[in-house]
Amino acid sequence: STPSLVLWSATHLSFWNKPACLLRTDRTRAKDQPALLAKWSALLRGKRPFHPSIQVLAPSQFLITVPLRGLTGYRESQVRHWRYYTVHGAKLLSSVRDPEELHQWLEVEQFSKSLQQWHETDVNIEGDLVPAKVLVVFRELVEKSIASCNLSNKVTVLESFSSVVRVAVETSEFQVEVELAPTVEIPTCWPEKARWPRCLKRWPSQEKVQCIKSLGFDLLARSNYHWQLCFSRAEHMLMEGLDEDGGCRMKCFRVMRQMKEDVWCAGNKPVITAYHLQTVLFWTCEKYPRTKDWRCFHEAFLRLVQKLHKCVSQHFLKHYFVKNTNLLKYANTSDLDMVASKLAVFLENPVFCLD
Repeated sequence: STPSLVLWSATHLSFWNKPACLLRTDRTRAKDQPALLAKWSALLRGKRPFHPSIQVLAPSQFLITVPLRGLTGYRESQVRHWRYYTVHGAKLLSSVRDPEELHQWLEVEQFSKSLQQWHETDVNIEGDLVPAKVLVVFRELVEKSIASCNLSNKVTVLESFSSVVRVAVETSEFQVEVELAPTVEIPTCWPEKARWPRCLKRWPSQEKVQCIKSLGFDLLARSNYHWQLCFSRAEHMLMEGLDEDGGCRMKCFRVMRQMKEDVWCAGNKPVITAYHLQTVLFWTCEKYPRTKDWRCFHEAFLRLVQKLHKCVSQHFLKHYFVKNTNLLKYANTSDLDMVASKLAVFLENPVFCLD
């Protein structure tokens, strides 16, 4: 089977009818499947630059978000609520720590409309929607779907040391690892934690900023208690039309990604991913907003590499939308130092890859 077929089977499951928490995706008619498979195959071969539900972290490592249904009319919570329970519902003597900047609690009362299944104890504790509980149900559905689709010889659900659902997919070429993240889509508002754009910035344009913020954000179930803010639609919009002025931003990004995979940070689980490179690109576009800054590929590419080297050397890369969030906070420092050394060597003599 091709990677597209296996991944399609893993993410467009037909068993979302368990009443636990309405974890289902839009069903596709059989006659539409060849077109869908062709689309996924093109994405995985790199023929399309981006898809909001897929993050290609490395050549054999993917993050795919799977939308949850039955929750609409989201609004920010204004009341501070202390939590005194474990993810299994047992009482604690002290409260669970507050979420970090890129995370938040999620209460069913934050939605004006919610189906009854979201109020049940298999996903809800004291009004909170608990990611760890959602992931238990989601994992069971993934396992059942793999068996029902006769893909047990191609797709294996992996053990995980954190609150995620990971599957290994055997393809005709190599094995790929996919992290499946159940996702609550919030297309109606922009989160208060994302105080963006910063004042007096010329990139992107104000018109594009308003369009981006109108797309909203997502909340991913990737930890025990807290939902992770995700801005895939906003990032997609930033990448779209990046070189309408005739610049070389996307060329720089593609070359930097290839260099990362071939030279600076190879392997199946790299400490620096394509998402990190994309964030470096956004920060650099903001610092250098003028068209003339992106006319010369050699100069523009070196600026990007210098920015990446600085971030990796300092073990600090700010999230583009949520301030005070370091995307390298939990990265292995030895691995980062090794990448920094390779980047330094390249910057000393960069000519060989810029032909």
